[in-house]
Amino acid sequence: MSEQVTSQQINAVLWQAADTFRGKIDSSTYKDYILTMLFIKYLSDAYKEHVEEYTLRYDGDQQRIERALSRERFVLDELSTFDYLYSKRTDPEIGEIINKALERLENENTGKLRDVFRNIDFNSEATLGKAKERNAMLRALLEDFNKLTLKPSVVGSEDVIGDAYQFMIERFASDAGKKGGEFFTPSMVSELLARLVKPQENDRIYDPTCGSGSLLIKVANQVPNKKVAIYGQERNGQTHSLALMNMYLHGIDDAKIEWGDTLSNPLHLENGKLMKFQAIVANPPFSLDKWAIGFAGEGNTDEKFKMEASLDQHRRFEWGVPPTSKGDYAFMQHMLYSLAENGRMATILPHGVLFRGSSEGKIRQQIIEMNLLDAVIGLPEGLFFGTSIPACIMVFKKVRKRKDILFIDASGEGNYEKGKNQNKLREEDLQKIVETYEKYESFERYSYVATIDEIKENDFNLNIPRYVDTYEEEEQVDLEQVKENIVSIKQELREVEDQLGKYLKELGL
Repeated sequence: MSEQVTSQQINAVLWQAADTFRGKIDSSTYKDYILTMLFIKYLSDAYKEHVEEYTLRYDGDQQRIERALSRERFVLDELSTFDYLYSKRTDPEIGEIINKALERLENENTGKLRDVFRNIDFNSEATLGKAKERNAMLRALLEDFNKLTLKPSVVGSEDVIGDAYQFMIERFASDAGKKGGEFFTPSMVSELLARLVKPQENDRIYDPTCGSGSLLIKVANQVPNKKVAIYGQERNGQTHSLALMNMYLHGIDDAKIEWGDTLSNPLHLENGKLMKFQAIVANPPFSLDKWAIGFAGEGNTDEKFKMEASLDQHRRFEWGVPPTSKGDYAFMQHMLYSLAENGRMATILPHGVLFRGSSEGKIRQQIIEMNLLDAVIGLPEGLFFGTSIPACIMVFKKVRKRKDILFIDASGEGNYEKGKNQNKLREEDLQKIVETYEKYESFERYSYVATIDEIKENDFNLNIPRYVDTYEEEEQVDLEQVKENIVSIKQELREVEDQLGKYLKELGL
């Protein structure tokens, strides 16, 4: 196959492969199998092409061929290739054969792939059903992927594979609703966050709730040569594996993505202290309930446990301990404590963080008084998978020269594209938000620069309508004109009735 394969062709085959599982398993589960198989297929095809190249170059000299292959990004042996798995597609132990191939792949590439596949079991009866049904699905999956050729010479750019992976993650998030949407930030919202934090060459970029890693990739892409250091942490095991594969398929081999609870067990440390980052982005789970349970000792039950600032060895909650049922300010404080002196941070949060009182109100007041908050941006409703509620973006800077805060209300009609199931931000909408943020000016019914005194007068309530007046006066009704219109309509109606009467008389009715 010499002609180039397009993203659309790859996407079509991938979505066809999803039909193998659809209706049998929840899409938030079967995505793991399809995305893992895409990863294996790409590694196998790339490796196979390199074998062909070196065989030709070294005239079949096996020692030189193997030496050259050992320097490749990924090393495969025959029993971990897609072609081998495809040849075994009718074997009654195909699930176990795939698992062993993944294990071999990990062992051959421990520096990159250690434990990447530990949460994905192709032989799980609990997930994939009994042997007969499971084997039929796996055979169909292998046959679907066999239609794809993913050799680098055919694909052209590595981005094509990465884009296909992104496409599938987004489709699965849409297909799965809330379950799938938990780990995915819509593409244009990710792009907006990336532009707001303006990553620079050599920056450390961090996402403490990185999900599938798509947001981190968007931020890295803002730097032309991608010379940045990527860090992330994800609590869900399967999603952590997806993030690692996503990085590799986008040519990012040195990303440090950790698996664990960021709040109770942050894993990016330097000398035992929280690592500092120049750019932080995140879409944490909205209002996470029981966010602090990881701080509880073994003897504590949910009912007995009460979170206290002293339980956190990193002292992130000295500004206040958020309520047990809402983790928004816990994530926010973690990120602010992880921000370098010249750092920028943008995070997506529910609107409640702008005005809720009690402990959250006290934390919000301290953050404002410490001059860390740079902007509040209201987004349209219906942007996120699985929830129609509108969200906001809060932008922070560690060193701010100005004392005021910019409010942008981008939620009004005309600032987004309405969709049947989901609304979308367009390129012009992103540009308008970013340009307004950069100009840092008030624009009628769109943005407002509030002084700290104004915010204090509002008791540190940041609810956007308090600052951006989007009210449009309705056009005054001319009652005399309305009366004239009514008289005119009545006259027209009498004329129509008279004409109708004549027609009926002619017809003898």
